[in-house]
Amino acid sequence: MAALLTFDEALAQVLARVSPLPAESVPLAQAAGRVLARAARAAVDLPPFPSSAMDGFALRAGDAPGRLPVVARIAAGRPAAMALASGEAMAVATGGVVPEGADAVIPLEYVVDHGNEIAIAEAPVVGANVRPRGGDIAVGDTVVAAGTLLRPPQIGALAAAGLASVPCGSRPRVAVLTTGTELRPPGERLAPGQIHESNGVMLAAALTASGASVEQLPAVEDDEEAHRKSVGHGLEADVLVTSGGVSVGPHDLVRRVAGQLGVKEVFWGVAVKPGKPVAFGVRGDTLVFGLPGNPVSSLVALELFVRPAVLALQGLVRPEPRFLPGRLAREVRRNAARDELVRARTEVGAEAVLLAPLAGQESHMIARAAGADALVLVPRGEGALAAGAFVRYLSLA
Repeated sequence: MAALLTFDEALAQVLARVSPLPAESVPLAQAAGRVLARAARAAVDLPPFPSSAMDGFALRAGDAPGRLPVVARIAAGRPAAMALASGEAMAVATGGVVPEGADAVIPLEYVVDHGNEIAIAEAPVVGANVRPRGGDIAVGDTVVAAGTLLRPPQIGALAAAGLASVPCGSRPRVAVLTTGTELRPPGERLAPGQIHESNGVMLAAALTASGASVEQLPAVEDDEEAHRKSVGHGLEADVLVTSGGVSVGPHDLVRRVAGQLGVKEVFWGVAVKPGKPVAFGVRGDTLVFGLPGNPVSSLVALELFVRPAVLALQGLVRPEPRFLPGRLAREVRRNAARDELVRARTEVGAEAVLLAPLAGQESHMIARAAGADALVLVPRGEGALAAGAFVRYLSLA
């Protein structure tokens, strides 16, 4: 039997088969959470004029100290109608245009304002409290690099730079299909042997949060023809994600049916716990992920493999899972053969984030998983990781 792929090896196999989707123009007001497809360049200098950093008085630094007449008062958005002459001052608000002829702004608190005249005890340096035109960014310069996930700071910068819309990677179309005769919709009365379907809504929620446009297909019974119809429909999407039916039992039909429909399997089985029996394949440009049926296994496999693929389809520069540093709050036993993702809660420590593993780590315990906001990576090996040991974790928050 061939050795199982490591997590890093399996992820590399997935990302090697991802080509970013075409770009589309997106209004800036709708671009939060999207990935920028091409570098966005400033349409204007920022600031577009020399502006005051303070409420104060614009003047020529060489005219101070002394008394200067106030010849104008400049509000933000209303430039002075004339240039500043030697021996004059103009009141200016924060963000207001520093008038031509001025080379400094002295703050209000550093002068005595007599209404039509100010008294200045000390001279400001040239350039004091003046924001030069283009001091933040010049027209044509890159505001946000290609492949960046747009968050509020980037949206604000793009708006200030004069951009009303930006090119973003298209949202991947993802079909989610859960399998199993025992599955019934949440809220429906259960007969003996039946359970409520939870994986589909969980996966759809995670994929939507990753920028995908999700179609959640009805759960399919353990029937080959029903599988063929549903899997065939799902293969019309950019990504098909199935849950359940990827093991080797008589009712595990997903891999066989997918193969009959032209899916070329790239790998099956990864040395992680939970999530070992994950399958990945391709048909043309469609990526196909067969996730385990146990809910936590399905969640872990999505975080490790499906989410990175969905982000890479949108053009994100670094789509890999973002592991953060932390310390264990208590001892954790290691698995000799597989890297393990342990559900935990984060706590604020004096020097690092503390990670407290939850009781009940079995892969079917989805209700226990509701208390977790982190997945702690416990590398394979002998023995245990002691309380206080440095570890890496994925945030589920």
